[in-house]
Amino acid sequence: MSQFSRHSPEDRAAFLAAVDGARPLRQPDRVSLDGPKPSPRPRQSEIDEAAVLAELLHGSLAIDDWLDLGGADSFLRGGVPRSVLRDLRRGRWSIQGHIDLHGLNRQQAHSQVAQFVAAALSAGKRCLRIVHGRGHGSPGREAILRQLVKVWLGRHREVLAFCHAPPNDGGDGALWVLLKSGVQPRRLP
Repeated sequence: MSQFSRHSPEDRAAFLAAVDGARPLRQPDRVSLDGPKPSPRPRQSEIDEAAVLAELLHGSLAIDDWLDLGGADSFLRGGVPRSVLRDLRRGRWSIQGHIDLHGLNRQQAHSQVAQFVAAALSAGKRCLRIVHGRGHGSPGREAILRQLVKVWLGRHREVLAFCHAPPNDGGDGALWVLLKSGVQPRRLP
């Protein structure tokens, strides 16, 4: 039973008279799609990383942390051949990323270093330069960030080695850092 058979002949005639001469609308020759959906985000991962970062930024440093690495001019992870540090010092690795911490306080610097190292690991970068400064703008002209950055990097398992940059690349106001290859990023301890 068609749609028109339910209506009276008068209704049908009135409808046909009303649409007499009408032409169907042109069909567009493209498909109408909804906008792209956002990619899924690993929310729990983001929450966990934020919690770790907050804990690290507000935690106090033990005296051992200051003594472990603070005064060291270089660092080499245990089990890594000394030739790795020698090659890093000689500039055999090309710098693939750079961050400058001038003007930042301890919390800001730690956050920036943590994010920088995590981003470098995610991007597959191996050799980085971190400019921490010489402490000339600090109270008492002490290079607090220089000591802290060394401690933070020494705690990070993915850091194989670091050393002061040569004078033409920042000298003792900058570090060259070598990361492990092919690792998933972890937060800086």
